[in-house]
Amino acid sequence: MTDPVTVGADGSPAGLAAADWGAREARLRDVPLRLVHAWEWQPYSHEPPAGPGAARQWSEDVLHEIAARLRSRYPGLAITADFLTGPPPEVLCEAGKEAECLVLGSTGVGRLTGFLLGSVAMATVARAERPVVLVRAPGPDEDARPVREPATTPFRRVVVGLDLGGPCDEVVQFAFDAAALRAATLLVVHGWSLPAYYGAFGVAPEPDWPAVEAAESESLHEALLPWRAKYPGVDVVAEAVVGQPGHHLLDAAADASLVVVGRRSRPSRAVPPRIGHIAHAVLHHSPVPVAVVPHG
Repeated sequence: MTDPVTVGADGSPAGLAAADWGAREARLRDVPLRLVHAWEWQPYSHEPPAGPGAARQWSEDVLHEIAARLRSRYPGLAITADFLTGPPPEVLCEAGKEAECLVLGSTGVGRLTGFLLGSVAMATVARAERPVVLVRAPGPDEDARPVREPATTPFRRVVVGLDLGGPCDEVVQFAFDAAALRAATLLVVHGWSLPAYYGAFGVAPEPDWPAVEAAESESLHEALLPWRAKYPGVDVVAEAVVGQPGHHLLDAAADASLVVVGRRSRPSRAVPPRIGHIAHAVLHHSPVPVAVVPHG
């Protein structure tokens, strides 16, 4: 059975942007689209004026309206809509287990402050076992342009952050797959810094910068050799850059269709799930969709 692209759908602008992005991604991957609305009953101190079932009915209606809109916009795409009950992070993580990727929306709060990840999105990204893509909606001080791109808009490059300090094959493969599907250039960004002891207390010698930079570039080149061989049709640009990877990824995002970052999986329940500071920064400030891929 083919795994679908699964979208956490609601009636918000961010949710609609996520649904449309997910539909285009499903068509690109030639897989079904599954819309999921996670509804959790909330106790009321007083019965709502419209009756106790009004909120649930409204949610069900919105889900089916989104499905109908997408069927019209993407004819031929197999679309299912599931109304599920339970805590949203748990429901979405469970739904994401059998998905190519799970797509959620993030809300813009302005150019200066970035984008708002609600508690549901944060918890889902931190715990999901499969890749999660966060799709943004415009903030209040941004241009009132359509949330979605036309379905025929050409794709721009895919950007991925690569950490050479540990295994992250899942991240690299997701990025190469995304670039191959889009017939787009893949920009691989490896951010590095000198050890903290350099320059400390005037003891460590000044590094040979050209030699260090050449060594980092060579390490990146070698790490990508098997991937270039596996994906010969993907045009790859590799950059080993000094400084915080998050800053470089955000700079590259300005001319990208998708940014891919990794998140270390934490199988032990003794360690609370977390996103990681680089992924966290990119999620909050990237102007384009961000895929967070668990690995390790």
